[in-house]
Amino acid sequence: MSYLNLFEQALEVGRPPNICQLFPNSQALIVSGKVIDRALLKKGNAMTVAANGRNMAVIRGSLKAAQKANAAILIEIAKSESNYCASNFWNLASRVDQAMNELKITVPVAIHADHYGLKNWDEVEPAKQEIPTMFEAGITSIAIDASHMMDDDNLKANLELSPFVPSWSGYETEIGEIKGTDGLSTAVEAQYLIKGLNAHKIFPDWIALNNGTTHGIEASSEGIQVGLTAEIHKALENYSVSGAQHGTSGNHNDRLREICQETKTTKANVATALQMVSWGVRVNEYGNAILDGNGNFDKVEGQGVSEELWAEMVAYADKNGIKGGNFKKLNLPFENKMLAQPKEIRERIEQGVEDFLYNLLVNVMNAGDTAPLAYEVIINAGSFDLGPKADGIEKEAEWTEEKYRARMVQRDRGPEGDFED
Repeated sequence: MSYLNLFEQALEVGRPPNICQLFPNSQALIVSGKVIDRALLKKGNAMTVAANGRNMAVIRGSLKAAQKANAAILIEIAKSESNYCASNFWNLASRVDQAMNELKITVPVAIHADHYGLKNWDEVEPAKQEIPTMFEAGITSIAIDASHMMDDDNLKANLELSPFVPSWSGYETEIGEIKGTDGLSTAVEAQYLIKGLNAHKIFPDWIALNNGTTHGIEASSEGIQVGLTAEIHKALENYSVSGAQHGTSGNHNDRLREICQETKTTKANVATALQMVSWGVRVNEYGNAILDGNGNFDKVEGQGVSEELWAEMVAYADKNGIKGGNFKKLNLPFENKMLAQPKEIRERIEQGVEDFLYNLLVNVMNAGDTAPLAYEVIINAGSFDLGPKADGIEKEAEWTEEKYRARMVQRDRGPEGDFED
């Protein structure tokens, strides 16, 4: 059977109902996050990119890279990113669908709401109204991130909010905020969360950990602790949950390859590196932005945005006291100006993202040629809804609120602070 026939079969049955309703005439294979996870599991020792679509250049360049690599990917945005990016939970699917149709992208793509963060219990009730609107707008996968709260409240928040997530959707949960080497996750607390959810017939596709990395610009080469990650994944193997790796930027390609080989990770978030590449900032083999002799970002002449626009961006940052990792706050005020760059500039911006991401997908993460595997997953299921990977192992009677609060183990959670993206 030809590749085109596989794509057409998958397109016919693989798009979730919200996507069919929003984009009835679309030829974009936007799928549940479950499809992406299953395709990477089918290949084995592979993970794919969840590209944070902070600007349209990143979205388009990421889609082009995926098409070239024949790879299934996710395009995502985090709740906090909506504060400083034009992309948000309610327009990301539209942006991706438009680009996929224009660029004739045939690989499967999931639209992931990353870090749907809940810092305290007061935010849970409003989320019950907000989450359904996100799916109405085209989200096909979500990360319920209540890791800012204690583990028992984290579990309770997932239990409270899971009914508002469609059963066909990709589902990610998180244990431990992304704080680098502070407050590292443990196998005990990961089992606590996954067992508690399992008892209530909730089967996450992914779990995210604090396994030693940070969001944004990694200041050191310490990065992801692969051994810790493998240990926790081993402890969860009876529950068929894959790993979601946050804070990929700042980690050497060799470490990312090791994650593929030694852990059960299938999803790797890439945000800061793609943002920097889209602007034309030089990055090293860790995906870190390189600084010049004066401590400023090193813009490569002839790459990314024009030199005139970069000078304007730097001047804006200086005027507003924006430094280092907070350059991410330039996305919103300069999105329109990036779109208004001449065609040849826009194309080189996208090309930079495409080249960077293609290398990750094919030469580092082993995600190449996972698109046909995703087609097969959809066609074999005959549906957009793949159902759960796991079976119900735990007994609900042993995981009542009274019992799970009593069995929670207190631990060092690291310092307070902003660890959202």
